[in-house]
Amino acid sequence: MLHTNEASSACQILPFQLEILPHHRDYLSRWLEAGLPMGLCDADVFSSTEKRAGSSSEYVVVWVRETADPAYKIFSLGNKWVVVDAIRENSLGQFSSFADALLMIRPVLPRQEKIVAAG
Repeated sequence: MLHTNEASSACQILPFQLEILPHHRDYLSRWLEAGLPMGLCDADVFSSTEKRAGSSSEYVVVWVRETADPAYKIFSLGNKWVVVDAIRENSLGQFSSFADALLMIRPVLPRQEKIVAAG
């Protein structure tokens, strides 16, 4: 039988976190190109200097035509993608996919269909 301190050290919970992968970067490039006529100016991926449990080590910053400062920030928190108004630091929503997070900012690409495995 394990004692209380032995049990707590034997079972560590590691928070799940999504990361920005090559296919996310590809989609970001396509989305940015499609959104240039709709007011998107630039987007880039940065490494986070402050590491939080359950949050990705990288985040995306998006610039739009209306302001010289970054307008949006996207990062993962657990299994969701969070979109933040970078000017006011307000959360604008949490999304189940990176594409959905980008499409909330500017819906310039068709929604990706979910692939369902045949059983």
